[in-house]
Amino acid sequence: MLYVGIDLGTSSVKLLLLDTRTGVKKTVSREYPLYFPKPGWSEQNPEDWWEQTLQGLEALLDGEDRSQVAGISFGGQMHGLVILDAQDAVIRPAILWNDGRTQEECDYLNEVVGRQKLSAYTANIAFAGFTAPKLLWLQKHEPDHFARIARIMLPKDYIAYRLTGVHCTDVSDASGTLLFDVQHRCWSEEMCALCGVQKSQLATCYESYEKVGCVKPEICEQLGIPLTCTVAAGAGDNAAAAVGTGTVGDGMCNISLGTSGTIFISSARFSVDRFNALHAFAHADGSYHLMGCMLSAASCNKWWMDTILQTDAYDAEQAGITAEQLGRNAVYFLPYLMGERSPHNDPHARGTFIGMTMDTTRQDMTQAVLEGVAFALRDSLEVAKSLGICPEKTRICGGGAKSPLWKTIIANVLGLPVEVVEQEEGPSLGGAMLAAVACGEYPSVQAAAEALVRVSEVIVPEQALIDRYNGRYARFRKIYPACKPLYEAFCEPE
Repeated sequence: MLYVGIDLGTSSVKLLLLDTRTGVKKTVSREYPLYFPKPGWSEQNPEDWWEQTLQGLEALLDGEDRSQVAGISFGGQMHGLVILDAQDAVIRPAILWNDGRTQEECDYLNEVVGRQKLSAYTANIAFAGFTAPKLLWLQKHEPDHFARIARIMLPKDYIAYRLTGVHCTDVSDASGTLLFDVQHRCWSEEMCALCGVQKSQLATCYESYEKVGCVKPEICEQLGIPLTCTVAAGAGDNAAAAVGTGTVGDGMCNISLGTSGTIFISSARFSVDRFNALHAFAHADGSYHLMGCMLSAASCNKWWMDTILQTDAYDAEQAGITAEQLGRNAVYFLPYLMGERSPHNDPHARGTFIGMTMDTTRQDMTQAVLEGVAFALRDSLEVAKSLGICPEKTRICGGGAKSPLWKTIIANVLGLPVEVVEQEEGPSLGGAMLAAVACGEYPSVQAAAEALVRVSEVIVPEQALIDRYNGRYARFRKIYPACKPLYEAFCEPE
């Protein structure tokens, strides 16, 4: 049978066709515009998502045996706010995860309502990207729109609704709204009251691998797929990507080195660190996960190469960095080019080099950028370890994972073997796997991962290098606290 995974991203929708006997058959993508109506704002038109998804499905299934399409599911950009009226028409453009207009609302939630209460209600604190602060902003600045809300949706769930007519979401994506009681996997009564939201406005919440309905007959006819085609709830992009790399089950770890970076640790038990440095979310496999999010990861290296060195010879710039130099670099880099989320939650933090001398070389600076990202990932790993969650290895994905040097640095900074999977297709593969579970092809998400995900390479850390990096990391940890007052001062208006 064939299964479709739909990854609704920020710049494009990527669609994947999975044959569980032979693997990934085909992928297609379709782009759509991103709007910035004011500085710091970021919006999209949900109708653009739907049109490009439908066109993408037509292209994906072109030349395929459409009668074999058994299921469809999703990964998707998290935290976005989609609002519908009583006729299920979109009221205004969606406010996205990377929209920064809600700092005042976040300050209210964190400082007036209080972090302790928020954590008790939802296992998390407020960040500007989350959904609940957007609702408070809408209530204050667009009260006419707020009054018309009949349905509150997340981006990928709008596509599920257009396919099935069902208002649904899943536990992993709902975890990022700040309206969801993560521990008990249900909507939070207290947060709904704080945000002026009725539970009837919120979607029915499913596990990621559960069937929410079937594709509507008119769409089945248009696409030439069976009327029995099942739609599963799907997952937020990070949870779906974790499924696609086999990061399911207790104590599994995945690092994503994309424009931003994440360290994603699955856990059978619910845990929250006392400073809420990590996000505590429900996982797509039916359990939980902790996630540290860096706002700048591979983008740090891109900035350094493209803007500063003005070269596209990434491999050549790294080629001169020998194994003997690893763990001995005197230069450090704080990778906070866009502020930082985990574990510092500091929008004022900035990228910083320290330790340069007259002997410092171009290679030292390049190495410092790669090591700075690795050290920042370790910051989040150390928080997880403080909760007794200690992964024995990690998988890795994203554009930065194409660098052998960077993978070696990460393995030794974290002190963990780093596994590379054969097929790295991100949330779209995870979505297709969730559809296969919903259709009964596999008894669980973990069983699907064991059957479909293969490791092609393992980078094993060396004890001597681990020891050297432990010393360097101890120094790295002292830099941010020393710089924090300067960051705050520099961000004050003159």
